[in-house]
Amino acid sequence: MTETFTYDGGAVVPGETANIRYTVSETYLGDPARIPVTIINGERPGPTLFLSAAIHGDELNGIEIVREVAHEWNHDDLAGTLVCLPVLNVPGFIAQERYLPVYDRDLNRSFPGNDSGTSAKRIADRIFSNFIAPCDFGLDFHTSTRGRTNMLHVRADVDDADAARLAYAFGSNVVISSDGPSGTLRREATDAATPTVTVELGEAHRFQRKLIDAALEGVLSVMAELGMRDSAPVKWPGWRTVIDGSDEKTWLRADAGGLVEMYHDRGDIVEAGDRICTITTPFKTESTVVEAPFTGLLVGVLENPLVYPGNPLCHLVALDDPTTRAARASRSETRR
Repeated sequence: MTETFTYDGGAVVPGETANIRYTVSETYLGDPARIPVTIINGERPGPTLFLSAAIHGDELNGIEIVREVAHEWNHDDLAGTLVCLPVLNVPGFIAQERYLPVYDRDLNRSFPGNDSGTSAKRIADRIFSNFIAPCDFGLDFHTSTRGRTNMLHVRADVDDADAARLAYAFGSNVVISSDGPSGTLRREATDAATPTVTVELGEAHRFQRKLIDAALEGVLSVMAELGMRDSAPVKWPGWRTVIDGSDEKTWLRADAGGLVEMYHDRGDIVEAGDRICTITTPFKTESTVVEAPFTGLLVGVLENPLVYPGNPLCHLVALDDPTTRAARASRSETRR
């Protein structure tokens, strides 16, 4: 039978949708700090899936994804329950900062939380115990940090069968396998029997429509895989690479400070030895050329062209020959 979704302070019965402003903390003035939550409980039985975004307050693409699923999709035929959390880090969102403004703490290193711990851990505990732990699966949306941009891809612990099922059903070309750092939402949720994957797309401080639309297709595909939407197909991206191991990925970092001229964009394929970018001084009297150490795909690239030594320039993942050919063929077909 379809079940009622309960949280501390309320319940949503089958066939009902609830828009909630849920208190997770207080301001300096003692006013409530509340996160928006939409819970859609279908009339037909099925799993409970959470969609979360803006755990870093400046990561906006995911907010629009979660809002559109919650408020623009028709859920008359929904089997199961959707828990939509478009802005987890409300203080950071209001300040348009990545971290919680109080002591600059990273909410995404604070899960599963502690009801008597730091401010970040208390917020994490309120979110986790009420809206994450009761779910069967989760999709957590992120962007790159300020000054960089990511192609759409999924990060998941593919050694966990249910997390792998979500990752593959989302239908991205790239899946980066890892269990994630301690304290992250996806790792702690997966460890607590709510398999969760991270979806990375784009850059901070903006909505990027093409990426949002592609991610919405991924959400629909996951819901189809879980049996929540009978009429939707499970997406196959045409080609896929699963990156598992440090020898298959690398961050290329600047060895000199200066101004960067980038020759490739996110999602581009580069051959070993290809020039990725050049770093020059203001007078252009000295330059440093950065080359690809192996053939691969640029998952993330620099947007801000100013670097110190050690700053990241791009995130490169390896592709074998068959995958490279499939990726090139797919891109050629898309451009026709």
